[in-house]
Amino acid sequence: MPRILVVEGEEHGRHLLRGALDAKGYDVITTGTAAGGIEAVRIHHPDLLILALDLPDMDGQEVISAVREFSTTPIIVVSVRALEVDKVEALDRGANDYVVRPFGMPELLARVHARLRASRQPAADAVIRAGWLDTVLVRGIVTRDGVHVRLSRKESELLSTLARHAGKVVPYGEILAAVWGPDYADDIAHLRVYISQLRRKLGADPALPIQIMTEAGVGYRLRTIELREHGQ
Repeated sequence: MPRILVVEGEEHGRHLLRGALDAKGYDVITTGTAAGGIEAVRIHHPDLLILALDLPDMDGQEVISAVREFSTTPIIVVSVRALEVDKVEALDRGANDYVVRPFGMPELLARVHARLRASRQPAADAVIRAGWLDTVLVRGIVTRDGVHVRLSRKESELLSTLARHAGKVVPYGEILAAVWGPDYADDIAHLRVYISQLRRKLGADPALPIQIMTEAGVGYRLRTIELREHGQ
């Protein structure tokens, strides 16, 4: 069964989460500190990390960034912090989902199951080519005329989402749910900011002045795409 790491500062919370996950047959590891959580990711390579933000030795937001320096383990944040700014920060740092306390355990278990199922889906190590732009989907590498383009994690995920649907319009809600989670499916203004940042970083090509096309009222489309296996 999948291995799940729980990083929770409160002992009672750790016991509740362990009990619910144990009942579903998961291999559960728990720790009460940020340092212990980061080390456990390095040693045990869990299939999923459930992370509380309020920890005794470090803020959970910093844990997300630390883990993302060496691991792609899916992260579900559980926190009493319900402000949008906290959710956005966690997702921008690399969290995959954010659940606000109090929550129903069936809801959390459903999100765990969905995230584990998504992480098991095979992904081809392929290159998406859009004129002068190459995106290696699996490793999140983006190059422009052979030069590496530095993107934030969310910018890279956003571009990869558009690239996977090369030449097709991807609705706003679908993009937001894929990159930031279902709670952000209606936040079109947030998406527009990231699209603008992405366009600036990708630059312009006289032959293809706009790589990311806007389909007004619907979504975005990455145009002029060719898919090939990596290394060919």
